[in-house]
Amino acid sequence: MDVLQAIVLGIVQGLTEFLPISSSAHLLIVPKLLGWPDPGAAFTAVIQLGTMLAVLLFFWRDIVRITVAWFRGLRNKEFREDLDYRMGWYIILGTIPISVAGLLFSDLIEGPARNLWLNASMLIVFGLVLLLAEQFGSKRKQLEDLNLKDGLIIGAWQMLPLIPGASRSGSTLTGAMFLGYTREAAARYSFLLSLPAVVLSGIYEMRHVGDGGGPPLVPTIICTVVSFIVGYASIAWMLSWVAKHSTNIFVVYRVFAGTLLLTLLSLGVISA
Repeated sequence: MDVLQAIVLGIVQGLTEFLPISSSAHLLIVPKLLGWPDPGAAFTAVIQLGTMLAVLLFFWRDIVRITVAWFRGLRNKEFREDLDYRMGWYIILGTIPISVAGLLFSDLIEGPARNLWLNASMLIVFGLVLLLAEQFGSKRKQLEDLNLKDGLIIGAWQMLPLIPGASRSGSTLTGAMFLGYTREAAARYSFLLSLPAVVLSGIYEMRHVGDGGGPPLVPTIICTVVSFIVGYASIAWMLSWVAKHSTNIFVVYRVFAGTLLLTLLSLGVISA
């Protein structure tokens, strides 16, 4: 992998991590279309640390407030009705399902799941599921309405993007909208919920950086920095978009991209 490839993949990661279109799928698809080698699941996981740094910077006030409230609530039960205290627990508990599943199915995720037929199909399927959530979700609940049950259900939805093509942000956004949350509330919780899982995944995969079977060190660093810069802008745009528009634009893109990819695979233009 050279510097140009690292920059391009960093842009792809930054743009797609926070849009409901699957960053892992695009990091598999783009190299295939350009004739580049597959960067691997470990590379994908590590460079997500760049976009997670973007989340930390963008939501640092929320994160500090939630963290302080959580520790304060642990010491004094008078503060346990505070939304920020409860949000801390929702994020922690909502991370457990994907953490357990990620460890149990790591070999599958890094191997057979990295198949373009599967990725293309998941782009279409979960795009249509997002459409259903858009059409049938009441979109009335705000973050203040979040409770433990909803937090755990949305956390369970976060397991789906272990299959490349499903999209982590798309899955949690979809799950929250099905539960009646507004697009903006769903997106904000999705971003906050992503932090522990993706950071843990990235740290776990860092053991492969620089070794013979893992991502090269210098391109990984370049790609991570680029993904941070582009990711920050992507968060701001996404929150602004969902506050005023539906998610149908992403549904159309997913179905189009998935269909195009299946067509190219069927014609033998690219291989799985």
